[in-house]
Amino acid sequence: MAHYDVYGLGNALVDTEYHVSDALLEALGVEKGMMTLIDDSQLIGLEEQLRNQAVLKKQASGGSAANSLIAAANFGSRVFYSCKVADDELGAFYHQDLVESGVATNLDQIREAGTTGRCLVMVTDDAERTMNTFLGITGDLGAHELDEDALRASDMLYIEGYLASSEKAREAAIRAHQIAKETGIKIALTFSDPAMVTYFKDQVTDMVGDGVDLLFCNEQEAMTWTGQASIEDALSALSNTARQWVCTRGKDGASVFDGQTRIDVPGRTVTPVDTNGAGDMFAGAFLFGQANGWDFERSARFGVHASGYLITQYGPRLGLASHAVLLEEFEATQ
Repeated sequence: MAHYDVYGLGNALVDTEYHVSDALLEALGVEKGMMTLIDDSQLIGLEEQLRNQAVLKKQASGGSAANSLIAAANFGSRVFYSCKVADDELGAFYHQDLVESGVATNLDQIREAGTTGRCLVMVTDDAERTMNTFLGITGDLGAHELDEDALRASDMLYIEGYLASSEKAREAAIRAHQIAKETGIKIALTFSDPAMVTYFKDQVTDMVGDGVDLLFCNEQEAMTWTGQASIEDALSALSNTARQWVCTRGKDGASVFDGQTRIDVPGRTVTPVDTNGAGDMFAGAFLFGQANGWDFERSARFGVHASGYLITQYGPRLGLASHAVLLEEFEATQ
């Protein structure tokens, strides 16, 4: 059995990204800046309207944890990703994308009949991303998709917060949490989106269980989760959930806590085009740094460096060559 730096568990979604106006979002009745779950009929109707009224920018395999693990793999980490796609064209596309990115996966096994999940990503002029998600077969992700041998052969478990919205997926996350704890594997969780801690807080709480070793969040998620009105109070309260935490803060960079010391890392000055995937990229770069023995400050500075570059273009991911360039640029400054 191969050894992995990170074992991830999350949704498998093919992202289709559009550039839209605020007026169109309002006309469509879509809540800006949030992830909203939709059914197949809503997907068909929304897709038709976007094709007619918006500008298609990009299609790529996605999902919060998938984006992070693909980034970590492209920087050089050894990762395994458990997810669920259907035996359809988009499922084959998604599987191939993981393989080409160097991500080991349970998708090498037989895929079931059904429809692969999709996410319609709408980006406005202020670079804010809004997502409407049709889970498809990934809504049936469960304990069957866990590769327990691969998990036990990993240094860290990384759980996607979006799994809170599905009972079966939540049970899989809880089972993975138990295995990791029994095996002495570090447990990390990302809230993934403000919608998860706003509308599924009880379910996220079930996945957190008696706490995690490392928590990833942004400012809005931190305040909503802790019930605090200020970010400073929220950051102080995060230690009730996780022994270590990472909070991304947009243009202000990130605040991280390594279990003893809080470190604030400044942001990069860039002109954002699309913030979709920024937090995922930060997490992937941070996880790569941790796998290579970097301290929290260096890992966070690399996360800011990589995510700052990502938001200057469309899409939640970078090409493989870009990762090598970013890593070389960053290491040249050390």
